[in-house]
Amino acid sequence: MYSLTSEPFKLTRDVEAITVPTGETIELPAGVVGYITQALGGSFTIFVDGSMFMILGHNADALGKEPLPPPTLPENATQADVEQAVWDQLRTVYDPEIPVSIVELGLVYECAVEPAADQAGYTVQIDMTLTAPGCGMGDVLVSDAAAKIKLIPEINSVDCRIVFDPPWDQSMMSEEAKLETGML
Repeated sequence: MYSLTSEPFKLTRDVEAITVPTGETIELPAGVVGYITQALGGSFTIFVDGSMFMILGHNADALGKEPLPPPTLPENATQADVEQAVWDQLRTVYDPEIPVSIVELGLVYECAVEPAADQAGYTVQIDMTLTAPGCGMGDVLVSDAAAKIKLIPEINSVDCRIVFDPPWDQSMMSEEAKLETGML
């Protein structure tokens, strides 16, 4: 899973990076040096020249890291197995500024896994929110969640949407998240 660190790195190749907290995508060139400050869920938060960036897991090699292995399902997986795998993947989506997953933050309002209507496999519908409506990382978190769910065998489609009803508040956080953020 990885963890919080303060590990130096030097990029081995050009890499797509997402600015935190604005969510803009830029390219960092090979040779850039900095520190990995958070490595959770397969993605990395890095600090370079006073700026914070998120590097998604499929680019782990640019930091000299191995990407996490893709999720698997048991042989003859049931719908319950697939649902568990979806929740497991959602737990690997972390806010890049704090070491807490979107599940523990209480940002996932609905997760529906249904058999696909016209083919084998499953469709997934996720309704999630943000800690603040203007959060620039919203699209990044949605894309990260959808991409990680699509890695699950037998998932045909994922629709991950941002909703703001009900508005998020700190009471939606798990006890673990409150403890991790010092709110308990």
